[in-house]
Amino acid sequence: MKDLLQKRTIVIVLGTGGVGKTTVAAALGIAGAQTGLDTALITVDPARRLRDALGLSRLGGDPVRLRRNQLAGANLEPSLRLSAMMLDVKGAWDGLVERLVPNASSRKRILSNPFYQRLTAEFAGSEAFAAMQQIYNLHRDQRFELEIVDTPPAAHAFEFLEAPARFTRLLDSRGARWIFAPSLSAGRVAVKLASQAARFVLRELERFAGGQVLSTISDFFAAAAESVDAVVDQLRKTEQLMRSSAVRFVLVTTTQEDRLRQARELIAEMSRDGLKLAAIIVNRFLDERTMRKAIEGPGSGALRHLDEIPKLSEVMRRNAAPHSGHEELIRHLGRYRSLRLTEVKRVAAFARSLPSDLPLILAPELGEGGDHNLGTLARVSGFIADGTPALRALEAAAPPDGIVNLASARRGVKRF
Repeated sequence: MKDLLQKRTIVIVLGTGGVGKTTVAAALGIAGAQTGLDTALITVDPARRLRDALGLSRLGGDPVRLRRNQLAGANLEPSLRLSAMMLDVKGAWDGLVERLVPNASSRKRILSNPFYQRLTAEFAGSEAFAAMQQIYNLHRDQRFELEIVDTPPAAHAFEFLEAPARFTRLLDSRGARWIFAPSLSAGRVAVKLASQAARFVLRELERFAGGQVLSTISDFFAAAAESVDAVVDQLRKTEQLMRSSAVRFVLVTTTQEDRLRQARELIAEMSRDGLKLAAIIVNRFLDERTMRKAIEGPGSGALRHLDEIPKLSEVMRRNAAPHSGHEELIRHLGRYRSLRLTEVKRVAAFARSLPSDLPLILAPELGEGGDHNLGTLARVSGFIADGTPALRALEAAAPPDGIVNLASARRGVKRF
């Protein structure tokens, strides 16, 4: 965690929808603030759950600092410097236009242009682009010492990383000027389709322009002609930041087989693109009680309650009255034990498949029905900060036939 949460760094939390990215990002924000850094948590979740969990009356495009009494109420140090903000997609795009288009008339034409409005609302990656612009601006202005970013939900986490390059290809001024004449003549648009590349870009643009496709696109580029170079330059600077040493990528996954498979695919895809993960967090792994015991180390009896299930089941079978319903309870306990041991085995095998220098961090399923408040987020933060030895203890506590033998693994044991 000391390597991950450093001054003047940006931690970007990746993962597919439904793995608990927002919870993990908030927990990392608490951990960052606890290291003494002035920390900003940037979330894209429009739901009120996180806002309520942080104890905030509002959460918008401007950072809001958590108050001392809110922190103290969650047994956190009141002096922690932790702020939160919610991604404002429209505001980020419009702010870019306001900054980079000097002419007021051109700004008005762009902001009211149907192609621009659909581009910023519907183009794949528009949320990711807006998030990256807010990250870039916060980092450039040095407003905070650490930024934690909860990325937009996506079918594949790599979409977030591809957003700047994708928009650069779409809006590059040279290509746009080559395709479109920057003016309308007698209601007709002069379009140069001299190559297959030009036709491809046109098809991409047409998908988002709606009615009067060519007119709205041409008017957009005409209004933006003076500033599109500056926009493209901003995109390139943002992409350069994403590939700099200031950015640390953290992947969140869960214990389901398909989620772990997606995590392996993302690691390989990022490697091919020259990007490197700083850590992987396996979220919702076992339960808080088991994890707390496991953190104590081998010999803690972290899985003792699972060892007791076969004995308990036998006692129940001997003493249960006919038709008492005990058989269903016994079957439930057996399924629970099998699922938990399988979960440990699956995560252990996943850990062995990781590069030897990639840390694996474990966070348990939240108790209390998963309800979120600042206190529960602080508990998750504690596990993320202190729980790395847990998997070794779980391996030691598991029955020989219930988990793979991590002691014989060639790589990675020292991480657990």
